[in-house]
Amino acid sequence: MAKCTLSSAFRKIDIDQYCEDNFKEDEADLGGSLGPDETEIITLLNQYPFLCISLLANCRNIDALKTVLHNAPLGCKNQQIKDAALNLTLKVLLSIKSSQIEDAVNNLDRDMIDVLMKYVYRGFEIPSEGSSGHLLLWHEKAYSIGGVGCIVRVLSDSKRA
Repeated sequence: MAKCTLSSAFRKIDIDQYCEDNFKEDEADLGGSLGPDETEIITLLNQYPFLCISLLANCRNIDALKTVLHNAPLGCKNQQIKDAALNLTLKVLLSIKSSQIEDAVNNLDRDMIDVLMKYVYRGFEIPSEGSSGHLLLWHEKAYSIGGVGCIVRVLSDSKRA
């Protein structure tokens, strides 16, 4: 038997919160740390060329790669800083021989492989003489370790390299 009720308590549910069309950026990401601040990045980038060149000169290419990828300015808003980091990372990537790429990628963890893929895709945006073929090798080796998830994480991430 149905009762006639005057209660409207069931109408207090906000159904818009369940609608997928209403996209809201995660507040947790916006309020959290955006990585190192710009002055820290600038001082690190000023030290990197000397550090990376000395590492590259001593045939410690994998250490130079880890150093560059670990301190990538992903949360930085200044495009000049990002471009300087990109140029330095591409210099390190292109200095590693094709036969050493697989060993270098095997020494990286999952987060560093994601950052590597970000720089590979950025390198594709600004091709130079002979860089595209070398970056394709990097992409192939990173894909073999990271899988499809690596590509999806890079393409869906809002923090670009």
